[in-house]
Amino acid sequence: MKSIKCVIFDVDGTLARTNQLILESFNFITAKYLNRTYRFEEITKMFGPPEEVALENLLGVNYSDEVFKEFLTFYKKHHKKLASLYPGIKDVLIFLRNNGIILSVFTGKGKNSTLITLEELEIKDFFDMIVTGNDVINHKPAGEGINKILDCFGMGKDNVIMIGDSVSDVKAAKEAKIKFGAALWDSYSKEKVLLEDVDYVFENIEQLKIFLKNNI
Repeated sequence: MKSIKCVIFDVDGTLARTNQLILESFNFITAKYLNRTYRFEEITKMFGPPEEVALENLLGVNYSDEVFKEFLTFYKKHHKKLASLYPGIKDVLIFLRNNGIILSVFTGKGKNSTLITLEELEIKDFFDMIVTGNDVINHKPAGEGINKILDCFGMGKDNVIMIGDSVSDVKAAKEAKIKFGAALWDSYSKEKVLLEDVDYVFENIEQLKIFLKNNI
């Protein structure tokens, strides 16, 4: 691809290991209000819109703003124990920042949980723009969030790459007509992602770092 000037990252499964935190946060609420819990595969089927939408769909009349506050309180309280930055990711962000690359986030997570994760992991300040599920009308797999970033910085599509770990990430990048790199170091849907039309595949973070060094 042409010289990279902007890298857009997904969050969950790409920058941060958060699956257990997400699962336990949802199950804390559903155990309390529905007297049942879910498997991670069941929870991921609800991904796309932000968490408050998933909770509302799950709980129906039991959902309220107070319930969402309980979810966020649990999410933040248990973040250090149940979530972590993937080893090597911070080095990648430092390298890109030192080379003047525009860094952005496009995630289906809601704004509240996104900021909690980025702040708890001490990487929020690396990003020039953060687009969450609350910032778009059309959620992933739509490419609206990517287009917001492109419009904000006046970026040419040939100079931008998105790094993500899910099928919805691939489809969003393709709709926005930018290159896509599959982050497979912890992808819960690796096999499905590889069936998509991905441009680059990174089995580990070192491969991503080498690729970026050669293309900026």
